[in-house]
Amino acid sequence: MQYTYPRTRRLRNPHRSAGFTLLEMLAVIVLIGIVGAIVVRQVGSSVDKGKYGAGKAQLTTLSQAVDAYALDNGSPPAQLQDLVNKPANASNWQGPYVKPSQLKDPWGHDFGYKYPGEHGSYDLIFYGRDGRPGGDGYDADVGNWQ
Repeated sequence: MQYTYPRTRRLRNPHRSAGFTLLEMLAVIVLIGIVGAIVVRQVGSSVDKGKYGAGKAQLTTLSQAVDAYALDNGSPPAQLQDLVNKPANASNWQGPYVKPSQLKDPWGHDFGYKYPGEHGSYDLIFYGRDGRPGGDGYDADVGNWQ
């Protein structure tokens, strides 16, 4: 009886090492970059939306602080800084009514303030992302009279 040895199959070329080619790695890096760009764009717009909503809420809180100052002293403050530091003409000042950080919007801009106001006893304005009067979208202004 004659015994035959099974043939071994070669799966790989012995001179080629296992791993990824440069082309495969570049394709993966490009795909990761594209996905990353899409995610950053989506998150960026969500951040602006959140900051804009926070600014409108902060406008309401600041307006309530101005109203509290007016109840204590008979009239709204001449400037917003009077909510933090007692002015000389405020005989019944019960403050501070706000923290200094509350006088800045979420983008770090000052709120607009006019006393006497054009729409009421005072006008308090959140200027939006650009921090300037006018604009559309997240740059749009919001006033305490709206």
